[in-house]
Order: sequence, then C-alpha cells, then structure tokens
Amino acid sequence: MSIESSAGKVRDVLSRPFRRDGTPTRLHPTSLGREAGKVAGIYVAPVWSKAAVWCRRHIMPVLATVSTFGYVVMGAAVLLWILGAGFGWQEAKVAALLAVVLLLIAVAFVLGTSMYAVTLDLARTRVAVGDNAVGSIAVTNTSSRTVLPAAVELPVGQATALFHLPRMKTAGVHEDLFTIPTTRRAVITVGPVRSVRADPLQLLRRQVLWTEPTDLFVHPRTTSLDGPAAGFLKDLEGLTTKDLTSSDIAFHALRDYVPGDDRRHIHWKTTARTGKLMVRQFEETRRSHMAVALSINTDEYEHDDDFELAISAAASLGRQAIKENRELSVLTQRGPVRCETGRNLLDDMTRLAGHNRRGTSVDLARTLSDAVPNASVMFMVVGSKVTPAQLRSAAASVPPGVRAFAIRCHTGAQSARANIADLTVLTLGDINDLAVVLRKAVA
Repeated sequence: MSIESSAGKVRDVLSRPFRRDGTPTRLHPTSLGREAGKVAGIYVAPVWSKAAVWCRRHIMPVLATVSTFGYVVMGAAVLLWILGAGFGWQEAKVAALLAVVLLLIAVAFVLGTSMYAVTLDLARTRVAVGDNAVGSIAVTNTSSRTVLPAAVELPVGQATALFHLPRMKTAGVHEDLFTIPTTRRAVITVGPVRSVRADPLQLLRRQVLWTEPTDLFVHPRTTSLDGPAAGFLKDLEGLTTKDLTSSDIAFHALRDYVPGDDRRHIHWKTTARTGKLMVRQFEETRRSHMAVALSINTDEYEHDDDFELAISAAASLGRQAIKENRELSVLTQRGPVRCETGRNLLDDMTRLAGHNRRGTSVDLARTLSDAVPNASVMFMVVGSKVTPAQLRSAAASVPPGVRAFAIRCHTGAQSARANIADLTVLTLGDINDLAVVLRKAVA
C-alpha cells in the first residue's frame, strides 16, 4: 500500500465525523490505530534503516576498537564520578579524571593511518605430518612519509604470531620468515595478516586487515607402495577370477565343442590332432577397481593414534591405486571421499574427523558392497576393537568373487596375518610396515 493511499484513508476517517445521511460517525479505535500504524511504519522504516546503516558504518568500528579492559575503565570512570558527585568524595573524582586521561592518551595511540602493501607467501600449502611449513611476510611502506615502528599479527589456527616492524622509510620493505610446526593432521587457517595499533595498557586496540586467509593442509602420513605390495594381481584388463567363460583374454584350458560355442574360439591344431572339435576356455577377468572402507567410528579405536594410523593406511592405498591409474572408491560413514586425484583424496582425508555416533564397520561394509558391487579388491580399514565376529559379519556382505582384506590398526602392535572365512585380516602397528604387511597378504 502506498504512502498516499494510507494517509488518505486516515484523513478521510478524521474529516468525516458524520455519515452522509447525517448520523454521527463512531470512530473505531482498532481501525484507526491500524491505519495510523501503517502510515508511521512507512515513514519511520526508511529513517530507521538509514540510521542502522550509519551506525554500522561509523559507530561500530569505533566501538570495536575498545577492549574489554577499556570498557571496564570507562565504566569505572562513570561510576567513580557519580559516587564523587553524590557523596562529595574528591578522591573518587580524581580517580575518574585519571581514567578519562588514560582513555584520551589511548586515543592518541590508535589515531592515524598506515599505508602498507603486505604479501603473505606460503612456500607450500600442502604438507605431510611432521614436515615444517615455511612462509614469509613482506611489508612495504607505500605512503609518502616515514612510518613509525608498529606490530603485525598473523593468526595461525588458534595461535597468533607477532612480528615487529621497524621504522620504515618510503618504499621501504621489511620481510620476516616463519615456520609452522605440523605435528597433527589438520586444516590450518593462516592469516589474514593484520596491523595493530594499541596503547601500552591495551585499553584501545585498532587493527587493519591486509591479506586474505589461506588454508594450510597438513596431510596424513603416507608410505609408498609398489604394485605387489598393494596386493594387485596384474593383468592386461584387470584381475582374473576363478569363474570360467567362453570369451575373454585369460586363457585357461581346452574343452570339447558344445553346440552354440563361438567358432572363432575353436583351436584348429588340437582339433586336427584329436579328430574332434576343441574350443578354448578362458578365466573371466574383471576390470581392476579397488574399494576402501575407512571406519571413522572412534569407539572402534583404542587411541587417537590408532585412528590416525587408519587414515594414513587408507590414504596410502588410495594413492597407490591413483598412481597405477586404477579405479578407486573410498567410503566412510560420512559418505564417499573424493579420489579423482591424489590431491583431492588427501585433502578430504585431512578434513576427516572421528565420530562415535556413526555406524559400525559392519554397516560400512554393507554400504560399500551396495555402492561398489563391481569391485575387484576391497580393503576394510578398522580399529583394534572390532571383534572377529564383526569382521565375519562384514565379510559376509562382500560380493562373491571379490578379494577382501581387513586392516586392523593398533599402534605399536606386531604385524600379523589371519584368515576369517574368505577374509584376510592384517594387523598394522606402524604405517611404515604397510608394504610388508601387504606382501604377506598376497604371498
């Protein structure tokens, strides 16, 4: 409804105290209040919106410079002045005046502008656990005058690194190097770089952002695996199975001709020697497709180190499959993991977090069997708390013809191998032993 129409209704109601037939008109308070409220809202809303924008633009930045201690000092100054004026306490007035002087001095520290050109450079944005991430900050004075010493802060995850800038002339450059320790798998947000102006008592604190934040991926530790260590049976098109077929590339044996067989597979030399038709028989091959089920249920792991070991093992298997240009599917209780490239795989592995309310390894194995029914080899990476009965139930969901392995991760344990039905169970105590453990599995 437009302003003119609403205002016109109110004027019409107020200007007609009598009906057209001459009888008095009774003004209904609800109707009149509703129309007046609409008019007030139409006029007041734009003004209120402009006032809110002005406050966000001019008032909020000023209030953001006041620290918690600054608000305490301001409140103490007001309270002491009220007490001094009300009870005649000169000491309280002096203390209030001193607090005001401190605030005014703090204002002098945060006034002024600095013109910097700041460059944040990380040598590598993706490193493995244990590798130091090295970076540098280059600050250039772009103003036409010399700037006084200042401080620059660099947030690194939950911590903050402090760099002191010296007195810099026009076009002067100051560079600092830093190292980020990477003891745990994580995605660390580095930056943004910010310059800080503050008084000695930290009553006021003014900061200016100069760069955008950068994500540093600390990938899980992985180990290199060759083809045999990864347990792959190499073939031109994939893995052979025990199923026999009349048309494939893995030759198995000769058998008597049966009506309906393809004549192209008749072995004529043997037929001439035996006097009866003989045809070639083949072992059915399957395109190599590795499926990895990684359990992120923390209830299945003894310690956090066991969970990290499981992630490292799954990442190592995935990297080997990608290196050999084989099809790969990686699944967790939270869903599939991207594995188009090694970078995507390790990035998603870095973001994985354990959860004790997710499904068990048995549920995960069933989900993987349904999602990747044509897999040729399947790895289930689980914790040491998974019982043999659970592994047997998980193995029961594996489709026939799929070679299945279970890797139980227990930091410090001796490498071992066991069989539960058709499932090969491997115990892994250190990521560097993964290649040895897999060689034993395929021996």
